[in-house]
Amino acid sequence: MAEEFPMTGGDGPNSYAKNSNAAAKAADGAKAMLVAAIFENLDIETLQSRPATFRIADLGCSVGPNTFIQVDNIIDAVSQKYHKKSKVQSAGELPEFQVYFSDLVSNDFNYLFATLPRDRQYFTAGVPGSFHGRLFPEASLNFVYSAYALHWLSKIPDELRDINSPAFNKGRILYGNAPYEVGQAYSAQYAKDIKSFFHARGQELAPGGLMLLLIPGRPHGTLPAQNSLAPYFQPLESTLADMVNEASRT
Repeated sequence: MAEEFPMTGGDGPNSYAKNSNAAAKAADGAKAMLVAAIFENLDIETLQSRPATFRIADLGCSVGPNTFIQVDNIIDAVSQKYHKKSKVQSAGELPEFQVYFSDLVSNDFNYLFATLPRDRQYFTAGVPGSFHGRLFPEASLNFVYSAYALHWLSKIPDELRDINSPAFNKGRILYGNAPYEVGQAYSAQYAKDIKSFFHARGQELAPGGLMLLLIPGRPHGTLPAQNSLAPYFQPLESTLADMVNEASRT
């Protein structure tokens, strides 16, 4: 069973909606790549049918405006390609757009749908579930998008909880300064998860469809402790360890 660690819902001061600027900037920086990928690789000749429906899935959509902004970017780029390649003259000749917002069952879908743009040019549906498995019927999606979500594992590696394992990560909240075996355990779990993800999407994508993924990473050859998040988590790790030690003495 997958473990669920959803983003904080609602619109409070600690919510994802109010604390997702970094992801928004990354997605905005990738907009040109997204548009270019659609123009160069999306096969609308294969996708065309009547009645035409273009189906988009945002996997790991969470809550807040980020997903709506990117959906608009995708639809704009797809519409431009239809105008250019298929000699479409008006919006009425474009396919209808169906957007699936998908995240864990415990995601705050109520807030997500309460904040849907009123002027949206697409139909919507929520699809709860883990993207590490199948979520949609076979060959039903024309475009799959996922941003800053695929680095989340389906579960914590079992070795990290085994006190007799060399990968037992006692006293740490991340793997930045952990022994080599800890990093390897995370790497092995990620390999399993990403294989499951691609296997599921391979069945769900329609012929001619396209998938665009934004995944955070670090330059090849660098150490885990050198990644951009480690400097932020190390002081937190130290503080939590001090609090636990103080509590154990009282």
